[in-house]
Amino acid sequence: MTGQKPRARELGIAFPGRPGPHNAITDVPRVEVGFKTLTKLAKSAKEVQILTGVTAILPRGHASEPLPVYAGQFDLNGNGEMTGSHWIRDAGYFLGPICITNTHSVGIVHQAAIRYLMDAYPSHFRKYHSWAMPVVAETYDGLVNDICGMHVTEADAIEALRAAGSGALVEGNVGGGAGMSTYEFKGGTGTSSRQIEINDRCYTLGVLVQSNLGKRSEFVVRGVPVGLHMTEDAIQTGAGLPDQGSIIVVIATDAPLMPTQLQRLAKRGALGVGRTGTSGGHYSGDLMLAFSVANPIEHPAIGETQPHAFRGEWLNDAHLDLIYAPTVDAVEESIINAMLAAETVPTFKPPGHLVKAIDPDKLLAVMRKYGR
Repeated sequence: MTGQKPRARELGIAFPGRPGPHNAITDVPRVEVGFKTLTKLAKSAKEVQILTGVTAILPRGHASEPLPVYAGQFDLNGNGEMTGSHWIRDAGYFLGPICITNTHSVGIVHQAAIRYLMDAYPSHFRKYHSWAMPVVAETYDGLVNDICGMHVTEADAIEALRAAGSGALVEGNVGGGAGMSTYEFKGGTGTSSRQIEINDRCYTLGVLVQSNLGKRSEFVVRGVPVGLHMTEDAIQTGAGLPDQGSIIVVIATDAPLMPTQLQRLAKRGALGVGRTGTSGGHYSGDLMLAFSVANPIEHPAIGETQPHAFRGEWLNDAHLDLIYAPTVDAVEESIINAMLAAETVPTFKPPGHLVKAIDPDKLLAVMRKYGR
């Protein structure tokens, strides 16, 4: 729940699948999420406006031991940053948190994530020759935030990491998504989940997005071309800007998937983004990451004795279709949830305009015209 505005399902927008208890990425066991939001809205064109933050995802929560997670990564369009992705593609795993912030704050948040890891696991990093390569991703919030002011601090990022917890999540103008836009409406942070039964086993899949993409004319909700009908609140800055947005999609599951399977799962995140209408703008960084909390193993290279081999359980490829479809649906729903939770904010560059939150009544009216 957002605690504020109704989410997509609460409005009656029909998304397939059965969500977890919170319809959030935190429905996946052990996954925890924290936020730090910085807000200082300008009262005049001469004032600096700050609307940004950090979102922190702990794949194994505040675990007592530094255990990696198997992972896969995919770039739909590469005009963006996701640190650690080279090693994920090579080795198929990563250790530590995932943080999402604005484009110009990747460096300070990366430093904070390393400090957090050193403080959380002092023996691992000080006793052994251990190194930290946390995942830090970004989208651009310079339309409403003084992004060049670099207002996010190391302390802000550490606060988000330490605040990470389970349960229901706030969405919209929160954490790294605070200053983001989607299809020329206000966007931001959104989440959703699915419960998936395969034979006699039940698994959970959760998604969190930092949504900041798309032109209004492209916007689609459950197949309805909403953007062609809801044109009146599109951002009109007079700058004639191309699509400068981006999106980060994080997919978590407790299904036992190997890295190659998770890479394929990450690709399906791009299909979920595409469901909302975007063609993937040239200046958009559309980056997907999928990880599994199953098969916990100690770090392969660190310890008094390095294990000779690991044992694990892997899902049969023949069952992956049962996971792919819910993933696409959950990504789409997460983006719509982010938009519905968002609040209208003024622009910073150029000043004097508004990035308006989508009007749910007008959205539903368009959906009804199409029998949806």
